[in-house]
Amino acid sequence: MNSRIWLSPPHMSGMEEKYIREAFATNWIAPLGPNVDEFEHALSLYLEGNHITALASGTAAIHLALVMLDVKQGDEVIAPDFTFSATINPIIYQGATPLFVDSEMQTWNMDPVLLEEVILDRMKKNKKPKAIIFVEIYGMPANMEAIAEISLKYDIPLIEDSAEALGSRYNKRYCGTFGEMGILSFNGNKIITTSGGGALVSKNRDYTDKAKFLASQAKENTLHFEHLQVGYNYRMSNVLAGIGRGQMEVIGDRVASHRRINQTYREFLSDIPGLLFQSEPEEKYFSNFWLTSVIFSEPGEPVNAQSVIRALGADNIDSRPLMKPMHMQPVFKDYPAYLNGHSEYLFSHGLSLPSGSNMSDQDIERIVAGIRSAGGAK
Repeated sequence: MNSRIWLSPPHMSGMEEKYIREAFATNWIAPLGPNVDEFEHALSLYLEGNHITALASGTAAIHLALVMLDVKQGDEVIAPDFTFSATINPIIYQGATPLFVDSEMQTWNMDPVLLEEVILDRMKKNKKPKAIIFVEIYGMPANMEAIAEISLKYDIPLIEDSAEALGSRYNKRYCGTFGEMGILSFNGNKIITTSGGGALVSKNRDYTDKAKFLASQAKENTLHFEHLQVGYNYRMSNVLAGIGRGQMEVIGDRVASHRRINQTYREFLSDIPGLLFQSEPEEKYFSNFWLTSVIFSEPGEPVNAQSVIRALGADNIDSRPLMKPMHMQPVFKDYPAYLNGHSEYLFSHGLSLPSGSNMSDQDIERIVAGIRSAGGAK
């Protein structure tokens, strides 16, 4: 059998070992240390001076953002229907209710028109939402101008879930820097990784300082352990932050590689009937194309999402259906959902292709051949 081609595997630069060895040599194995400080500094420089708190996961960052916005039991939080469950779970942790908002088809992200309709509907019911979480799915920036305008108009704070969008930009401004708080993920499959980890981003240092406090068990500055509020064990370890330092040295190369892979797929697959790529709607959108994702708009064709997944799987090539909408997930099925059919369409018609920045030209040729073989295509 041919070697496995993964969807988005970790891609080490070689520099990570240097920082990990430093941690061991200096015995900074404890949760915090110089690697955490330097990783936060590198991220801050990259994100044009925004403040950073390195955390154990992107999920932890969303949770802390909700805590700091005082989201609690009985509150409602707007969130995308077309996302991964990690966006939604922290809302449930707080005892709040998620309100699912469907996608617009330009970017596959939250539909601003539906977003405003949700706010107006909830306000009629005397239930003004406490916060808005929006996602940049697969690295594609959302319609930031429209979403930010609605947030300002109704005075509802934004949490920007940029777990997949490090390196993406909207109007030349980096994703993760638009909301009251932004969140990043460094899970093993992301554009850079710390094995497992995340970060909270904000232009407001009060938020990142408070996040550091809460993520360190909310210990007061006393000789003995003193706690005035509930805290969390959410800080990133110094060892894992060493991986992040090495990864940050190649972040520009990683974004360029993902964009090159996306462009190569477009060139090789331009003649497949009904095949449409998730694409930047206009020049102000700049996606890292973390995952190259496509839909088949003519499912009756022999080459469609299901036949491609089967054909690639038969050749030991990883691929994945697009996100199953939150309103279709059994665990979330009873929560309010404001739908236009787009998220269900994307789920039933699309998939993400292998997009790892360490893929070779031969890997891409093999993937393309697998796609063309689907359904007996030549």
